[in-house]
Amino acid sequence: MERPTRFEHTRYLGDKRTQLVYDLDTWADEAVIDEIVEREVGLCFGPDTLAEARNRGYTAATPGLTRRQRKPRA
Repeated sequence: MERPTRFEHTRYLGDKRTQLVYDLDTWADEAVIDEIVEREVGLCFGPDTLAEARNRGYTAATPGLTRRQRKPRA
C-alpha cells in the first residue's frame, strides 16, 4: 500500500476515534486509511514504533477488528 502524502514518513498511523493503530507497511485495506486521512483524525507517533503507540493507549489493528467510533478529544 502506498502511504498517504501527509504521513509518508511514518509507519504507524493511529485513529483518534477508535484508538487503533495501523501498520502502513502491512495494511492492505486502503479505504480505512483514506477515511482516516480524509476526516483528519490520524495521529503519528514519535518515535515511530508500535511500542510508543501502545504506550499512548492504542491497540494494533487487525482485519475484522471493529470498535466504537468516538469523537476525538484533540
